[in-house]
Amino acid sequence: MSSINKRICNYISSKWIEKSKSNRAFATEHNIDEKTVRKILEVDGYRMPIETLDRICEAREIKISDFFKLIEKEYQ
Repeated sequence: MSSINKRICNYISSKWIEKSKSNRAFATEHNIDEKTVRKILEVDGYRMPIETLDRICEAREIKISDFFKLIEKEYQ
């Protein structure tokens, strides 16, 4: 079983970042640094601060709790 950090990053990467125009566009639209987007895209992911996840969820207009439900559904 993969770590929760890796699952969070993989979900954001495959569902949201890859569908974005560019890493820079995703970063701008989600109020995060472009270097953070590159960290999310790393194979092993990274330990994302909850503040960063909150910014991403806020920009996507979803609650963090709903985000974790998406993660749970994706990796059952």
